[in-house]
Amino acid sequence: MAKVLAFDVYGTLIDTHGVVTELESVLHDKAMAFSQHWRDKQLEYAFRRGLMGDYVDFAQCTREALEFTDRALGADLSEVHKEHLMSAYGRLPAFADVADAFDQLHRGKTTCVAFSNGTRQAVNSLLEQAGILSYVDEIVSVDEIKRFKPDPAVYAYLRTRLESAAHDTWLISSNPFDVIGAKHAGLRAAWVRRSAEAPFDTWGGEPDLTVSDLVELAERLR
Repeated sequence: MAKVLAFDVYGTLIDTHGVVTELESVLHDKAMAFSQHWRDKQLEYAFRRGLMGDYVDFAQCTREALEFTDRALGADLSEVHKEHLMSAYGRLPAFADVADAFDQLHRGKTTCVAFSNGTRQAVNSLLEQAGILSYVDEIVSVDEIKRFKPDPAVYAYLRTRLESAAHDTWLISSNPFDVIGAKHAGLRAAWVRRSAEAPFDTWGGEPDLTVSDLVELAERLR
């Protein structure tokens, strides 16, 4: 069977710090710190809701994380600006390497899917506005089973949806928790180390492959 590459969306295909420009207009040199805190809290809320069995869609986790970050950092954003930021989160840009990488991958017998904590509708819209929707063969959303990564059920659902064997299914992510979750569920996994300073978690085993960007991934997995 041909390889199936399941690409995480937020942070792997799409740059979550694309909101920094919007933030700079009011927070100036504190914009990146706000963006990072927002992203960290967004993931934390998804993890916590997963453990509690209290699922909401990822957009709600994002909005709740924005509210907390605003209070925690004393940004005092207006409701209008918060709405602008949530709207900007739906228009995040793709990383510069995405198109070239997919061009290479589609020359081989590789199925490429978007695999995300976001809803199908949100991911479809996000990839379309970023100009990369045509590169993916399918969108698989955790919303379809009301769980969040790294719940093992999410990775099992991915395989069921794609009718793929574990050894032929690769999770591609810049998020170490996602890579570890996929490995724990029996999939193969590649870590996209988008920052040279980024450490991998010290438990859970090593990824099958570590690359600096998606073009390198395509060259090695094509």
